Amino acid sequence: MLEQLGKAAKIAAFELSQCSTAQKNAALSCIADLLEQHSAKILAANSIDIEAAKAHGTSDAILDRLLLTHERLATIANDVRKVIMLADPVGEVIDGYTLDSGLKLQRHRVPLGVIGVIYEARPNVTIDIATLCLKTGNAAILRGGKETTNTNKVMIEVIQDALAQTQLPSAAIQSINNPDRKYINELLKLDKYVDMIIPRGGAALHKLCREHSTIPVITGGIGVCHMFVDQSMDFDTAFPIIINAKTQRPSTCNTLETLLVHTEIADLFLPKLSQIMADNKVVLHADSSAFEVLKHGVANVLPVNDDELRNEWLSKDLNVVIVDSLELAVEHIREYGSAHSDAILTRSLASAEKFVNLVDSAAVYVNASTRFTDGAQFGLGAEVAVSTQKLHARGPMGLEALTTYKWIGYGDDLIRC
Repeated sequence: MLEQLGKAAKIAAFELSQCSTAQKNAALSCIADLLEQHSAKILAANSIDIEAAKAHGTSDAILDRLLLTHERLATIANDVRKVIMLADPVGEVIDGYTLDSGLKLQRHRVPLGVIGVIYEARPNVTIDIATLCLKTGNAAILRGGKETTNTNKVMIEVIQDALAQTQLPSAAIQSINNPDRKYINELLKLDKYVDMIIPRGGAALHKLCREHSTIPVITGGIGVCHMFVDQSMDFDTAFPIIINAKTQRPSTCNTLETLLVHTEIADLFLPKLSQIMADNKVVLHADSSAFEVLKHGVANVLPVNDDELRNEWLSKDLNVVIVDSLELAVEHIREYGSAHSDAILTRSLASAEKFVNLVDSAAVYVNASTRFTDGAQFGLGAEVAVSTQKLHARGPMGLEALTTYKWIGYGDDLIRC
């Protein structure tokens, strides 16, 4: 089965690579329109997935990722239209120069080819991937989680309908609908046809892809995000940022998981934090020093363990750790972080600069919420993933991250001497 998908995707990718920006944008516009026209059908399918997930005891965090509403679907359709407005990177001349031999060299952006994407309970990813791949002339083979089977099936039908209506190859966006996990392993070995694998899910999925894929893998999206409040920060300004980073949408990978507080302000800061977190129904998980202060507060507080510091909560739970210096805050982030998004709240320019230089994450913030790590927020349109790697792409992966380049040499009947 996958061999056929791969062959069809490879052919479709070649056809897409020859399409104009206008042709690709027409398909995207049609996708956005059909998403709205078929919203009732999509939401009905999503309701089936939601009920099945609840019956299997799925966590609230996963249910939130799985859920589609009229508002969320409208946002997804509008995000497709935003991608239409973005510049098409394909064909861009990155740079060029003339050698002493007279050969004129240029680097041109070109599509990657066929992208394989494995993801879990995120139906919006189906549209994000399709949108960005089509805009950049790439074909995609999608394998969503069993939780999204019905939703994804209808969405893929909508996408392929739009491709057919705009005379683009329907095999440009295909999906593996069988939930059997053996097809993941088969996809990871389909290197004859697939050029890149992007996993979007938990640590176990990323580990599986890294260990078993014969295709290059872009990993990321595991967000053990930190925020350090230093001794110079004013409390009234700090708390709204912390609340936003933790509670705006707790199930996302750019949500704050561990708050680091400088020891000089801990005795005053933590009681106020306890009240504010209680008001926002956040459970605190504190190290021994922080626990001694927080246990007298109104928020629910528990001792934190090493595993909790290393993993995402994806819920209204927040780790709290007291540190004696900026350097120790950075050391903690290096030990427990996932190189996704980390922030400092400070009024010291020197501290801000030092933190930015020392923290080696895909996104580092000064006096801002980690929730900004997002393709749309970065002005990239949608994103296919947030890469925490250093090769090829890092951070939110937008259009340029789905391209590579080729060298083109122009000669005047040149030969090498």
